[in-house]
Amino acid sequence: MNYLRPFRAQEGTDGSYNPSIFTLLMATSKKTKYAPQQYEAKYTGTKPILVVCTDEYLMEMQNKKKFSTGNHPVEMLVPMLHFRDAGFDFEIVTSTGAEVKLEMWAFPTEDKNVKELFNALKQQLENPKKISDISSLDGHSAIFIPGGHGAMLNLPASADLGKLLHEAHEQEMPTVTLCHGPAALLSTGLEDTGKEFAYSGYKMMCFTDKTDKMTPKIGYLPGAMPWKCQESLEQKGVTILNKSETGAVTQDRELITGDSPDAAHNLGKFAAPIVAKWAIEHKL
Repeated sequence: MNYLRPFRAQEGTDGSYNPSIFTLLMATSKKTKYAPQQYEAKYTGTKPILVVCTDEYLMEMQNKKKFSTGNHPVEMLVPMLHFRDAGFDFEIVTSTGAEVKLEMWAFPTEDKNVKELFNALKQQLENPKKISDISSLDGHSAIFIPGGHGAMLNLPASADLGKLLHEAHEQEMPTVTLCHGPAALLSTGLEDTGKEFAYSGYKMMCFTDKTDKMTPKIGYLPGAMPWKCQESLEQKGVTILNKSETGAVTQDRELITGDSPDAAHNLGKFAAPIVAKWAIEHKL
């Protein structure tokens, strides 16, 4: 009997790897922590939150094995449930306009609220707009970038995203992200944006490099990461507040961040009234 098998990443039919049996048992759940909240003020306008997703799902590790990733469904859909409860609709975009890629191995299959929202968004998830189709944020009320390792693939290299994030930064428009999603903020430092990195001096949360370094040992990842999210942000002048993943969230100016999938409910609960208040005050 191979006693190490439950701790090894599982190879799929396409040659990519899903997390190990042990990881799926310990790090995923059939239900989420989402619980509806009562908000003092709800948004009643028509300008949606811009949801920036990944349309790539294969992350090549240092050993050339490919991790089957995308956006983490809990990190995407649980904050969106809270935004919906606060009165918001959504406009979903990806880099190329191809369908949103999700880590379906992490989907909470017995969570009624998540499943209902997922089905309601299915048309948009399969047919998103291109980031470059959004010339301005005039038609939006906030930006939300879900996590999942897939957020580290083509989003950090998107100058179109970088320009929109600069616009949000200059307007002090709420910008919400979690886990590996903050990697997409690196797009603001691309030469094609014509500007410097927007978040130097900011304090934020993200999934730690320490944990990413550990996870191949339990088969979450099939090898060492190709690059480091936390280190890359810190090299740009960001202070990462968390030393591990506890579900923590924080706000620094317009930027609201969380540390992991465990932060999805906390982030949505925290961010939704802030986004609603900002949109109402700005008469959007």
